[in-house]
Amino acid sequence: MRKPISVAVLLPSVLLAACAVGPNYRRPYTPITDAYRGQEMPEPTSIADLPWWELFHDDVLQFLIAESLKNNYDLQTAVARVESARGVLISTRSQMFPQAEYQGSAMRGRQFQGPGVTVGGSTFGGNRTFDVFAGTLNAAWEIDLWGRIRRATESSRADLLASNDFRRGVILSLVSQVAQTYFQLLELDAELEIAQRSTKTFSDTLELFQRQFEGGIGTKLAVARGAAALAQAAATIPDTERFIVETENAICVLLGWPPTPIPRGALLTSQELPPQPPAGIPADLLERRPDVLQAEQVLRSNNAQIGVSIADFFPRIGLTALYGGTSSELESVVKGAGNVWSIAASVTGPIFQAGKLYGGYKTAVANWEAAKWQYEGVVLTALREVSNALVDAQKLKDVREQRAKAVTALQEASELATIRYTGGLATYFEVLEAQQQLFPAEDQLAQTERDERLAVVQLYAALGGGWSYGEQQVPLDAFPYWP
Repeated sequence: MRKPISVAVLLPSVLLAACAVGPNYRRPYTPITDAYRGQEMPEPTSIADLPWWELFHDDVLQFLIAESLKNNYDLQTAVARVESARGVLISTRSQMFPQAEYQGSAMRGRQFQGPGVTVGGSTFGGNRTFDVFAGTLNAAWEIDLWGRIRRATESSRADLLASNDFRRGVILSLVSQVAQTYFQLLELDAELEIAQRSTKTFSDTLELFQRQFEGGIGTKLAVARGAAALAQAAATIPDTERFIVETENAICVLLGWPPTPIPRGALLTSQELPPQPPAGIPADLLERRPDVLQAEQVLRSNNAQIGVSIADFFPRIGLTALYGGTSSELESVVKGAGNVWSIAASVTGPIFQAGKLYGGYKTAVANWEAAKWQYEGVVLTALREVSNALVDAQKLKDVREQRAKAVTALQEASELATIRYTGGLATYFEVLEAQQQLFPAEDQLAQTERDERLAVVQLYAALGGGWSYGEQQVPLDAFPYWP
């Protein structure tokens, strides 16, 4: 006679042979080119391979970034969301295993058994007090024959990875925002210095016009025009100071600080950044940029949900078991005459749902299509941002060189105009015109210096900078500047 196959041996074999229904995930086609627009030759290395503490060489900036990574509220929220997604994954995956629970009860009561009869000093009948103890151990296991639980677990795992990629995106965004706002603050400091210097120059010019007028060789018009130019220059000082305070407050929010003055390190023109930062290979964006990775994990999660919706059309097969008993004595609950046990199998499946299951399937497919288009759009946006940052980094260098030449020429013109006016060879208009052209040109040069550095930071962020250091624990108090 053939020996029967054990259920414990058969079920794992069936589960291993069973395939999860629904489509397996495949990355959709993305229009990745061999090189970025604005990139002369694709390079194997990229600025994104650097951790942020090697990209920025300003000790104060490193300290500010480290503070933001410790205290920023958006980052703390993102970390909490990762833990929430991890809990959902654990809960979903637990359905793969047998579920066991216990149940116990204890009762004491009195029961009426008729009028009491006394025989030989003993009373029979009447009210009787009794105790009842019950305890059971229940177990249930859904056999994932169609892969419903496996697909749900796949979806939850993708959601966890998506939330972790979102956290990495917050870190990258935070690093770039602190750096960009810090460079904007340094540029405002430069503008304030220019405004103070221009105010001093216009004040000296007004004194010169006043002396010329009092000496009888100048005009009242020159004095009035000089006074107007001085007032306009002086007005830029409090205006720039206002922008400085607002920028400092913006940095404080990123750092999780109350509004307070922000320390400075090197001057804007002394900030060391790569003059021609390498961008790397466009295909690397799919593996390192956090928002692209997050969008792909969302797509993977929605793909798995299609399998879950298909599995809902099939019956669910389960096993249940019970062991326990009842007794008037606690130690006899699971032994003796009151002992009970059972093993059962169950099959449940849909017959008529009025379109409920079909509607769930259509919803899952539509969500997948939306996630697919979103993923492809995120990839195109990433390519655009990298290309823009590359072009900015290249062209702003030329802009800065030309504006530096313009400032040098206007400084010489201003000095010559003052000399000519003092010697009676030029009118006051030439002096004011040269000065009024010089100081805006200096502001534009400072803004270009700022934009040139912002372009490098934007390129670093667009490439998913620091991607290989996302899980590395950085000693945030190990930077040189620490007040």
